[in-house]
Amino acid sequence: MNEHVYKMIEVVGSSGSSTDQAIENAIAKAAETLHNLDWFEVIESRGQIRDGGIAYYQVKLKVGFRLD
Repeated sequence: MNEHVYKMIEVVGSSGSSTDQAIENAIAKAAETLHNLDWFEVIESRGQIRDGGIAYYQVKLKVGFRLD
């Protein structure tokens, strides 16, 4: 079994359509500059209310990636 070392970072994704899309946006952006992304954990979610409806979703994630 290989032994790995991971680093964790926090990122915040946002979307006007859903929390799932906010998560996908955060992971996609992180993947542009980081490699070996292996897992994520949602640690906080919130949103903006406008005119009695949901205007925006925001999700804070911990993202783990394997160090070379």
